[in-house]
Amino acid sequence: MTRSKASSAPRRLFVKATATLALTAACSGAWAQGAWPNKPIRVVVPYGAGSSPDVIMRIVAERLAPRLGQPVVVENRAGAGGNNGTGAVAKMPGDGYSYVISTNGPLVYNTQIYGKLGYDPFTELRPVVLAGAQANVCAVRTDSGINNLRELVDTMKKNPGKFNFSSTGVGSLSQLGVELLKVKTDTFAVHIPYASSPLAILAILQGDVQFACVPAVAVIPQVKAGKLRPLAVSTAKRSELTPDIPTMKEAGLPEIENMAWMAVMAPASTPNDIVQRMNQEINAVLAMPEVKQKLHAQYMEPVGGSVQDLQNFMQQELRVMTPIIKRTGLRID
Repeated sequence: MTRSKASSAPRRLFVKATATLALTAACSGAWAQGAWPNKPIRVVVPYGAGSSPDVIMRIVAERLAPRLGQPVVVENRAGAGGNNGTGAVAKMPGDGYSYVISTNGPLVYNTQIYGKLGYDPFTELRPVVLAGAQANVCAVRTDSGINNLRELVDTMKKNPGKFNFSSTGVGSLSQLGVELLKVKTDTFAVHIPYASSPLAILAILQGDVQFACVPAVAVIPQVKAGKLRPLAVSTAKRSELTPDIPTMKEAGLPEIENMAWMAVMAPASTPNDIVQRMNQEINAVLAMPEVKQKLHAQYMEPVGGSVQDLQNFMQQELRVMTPIIKRTGLRID
């Protein structure tokens, strides 16, 4: 996304959430066991296995379950760029046993892209916590002959209509980030959506697409295996988790900044005390050193913070990204 206060909000929340995480961890035993929960809790991941929301939720769920005294079951419901699973939870009873961990597209961007989304994330879901964030990495196959992002742009200009790019779904940041790149560089490439970042990367490896800008967790293993070449990271500054990959500005392009994020949401009718309990328990899990270590190993940053923090952040994302979406002309009716 363009450089703005909202675009740096995840990093500001890293700092703000530190106090929240520390306080919650210190009060880990403060909750008395009541009637809730008395059965397993389900968290829907609206993407495929191995996707970023799937990875972070399984790491969190493992330590969340003993804190709640019930199993936390992670269920994949991939389809429609995350809309299917996200929309399904929006229609579920707010009994405290159903949640979704979704992303930028289904929770914000798709409200401006789809004429008939089928659910309203701002009225049918309620924020629980911003779980994590990560940079996207633009990459090509190592045998592509393309060595940096500038060369990718130049090659696309010389070969109009011959480049495809993959994403994690229509309206995802992995699509919109490239759409913005196309606008800024006056280039063209055909978008081909997939159900998850691993599938988007597989499309590059198989030659179905020429490049993608998707979460680092899917890119870096293939970089280490010598199959992909990273061209640029989507954040304004180099990520501490991928320090050798330049930013888009460092790669010689106009300054383009965006970050993928993952948030836990509940059906709108979920009682406030349950939402607050889930918020505090997930914050406590995100504060655990071993959880941070595991997330960093997957090129993710834990965020955390209050319910209100997430609500404010989603509103900021909507304000900032709406004009960008309109500028790209992306609309599905």
